[in-house]
Amino acid sequence: MTTPDPADRVLSRASLAEGDPTRWFDELYTAAARGEAEVPWSRGTPNTDLAAWTPPGEGRRALVVGSALGDDSELLASAGWAVTGFDVAPTAVEAARARFPESAVDYVVADLLKPPGEWHQAFDLVVEIMNIQAMPRDFRPAALRSLAGFLAPGGTLIVSEVAEENFDMATWVSPPWPFSREEVESAAQDGVKLVTLERIRDGARHWAEFTR
Repeated sequence: MTTPDPADRVLSRASLAEGDPTRWFDELYTAAARGEAEVPWSRGTPNTDLAAWTPPGEGRRALVVGSALGDDSELLASAGWAVTGFDVAPTAVEAARARFPESAVDYVVADLLKPPGEWHQAFDLVVEIMNIQAMPRDFRPAALRSLAGFLAPGGTLIVSEVAEENFDMATWVSPPWPFSREEVESAAQDGVKLVTLERIRDGARHWAEFTR
């Protein structure tokens, strides 16, 4: 008997077939809220690599891309950052607000491909961990332009994605679509410069730091 594909793959394929790279996120969170699916990237704890890296915020502004259910945003807020966490899925934003009703984080609905204009060079820290990899490569240049555009002068941009160099892409089943080193490096644009890029977790993920 064939094992059914998980909901994220079924929904993403349908969404992409209609030319929409992000609609399926809210569909997945909605199905999960009904107990009909699992959100594979939601584990109820902050990203361990981010937790090990996070410096004191001292009131500076941070932006968390694809904030999901809020764990990474709350981690940064607890370290003193003034955090905006955004997600394209309204259901995820509502769930994050419900999980952390007393939170100082500003959880908002926004689209990385069409971000608010007032976010241009507005953040001292921008965190992108394993979100853009859920988009096929055709959509990545626009997403990476947005990342670079968020970063304020002197700020830090973190980009971490699954590294395609560590996997057999001929047999890989998507989503996600892993990143090559060159793709990660391409976040260095519009005045943003690469500081460090390494492979972590036994080579399975890229971890890159950029600044403006």
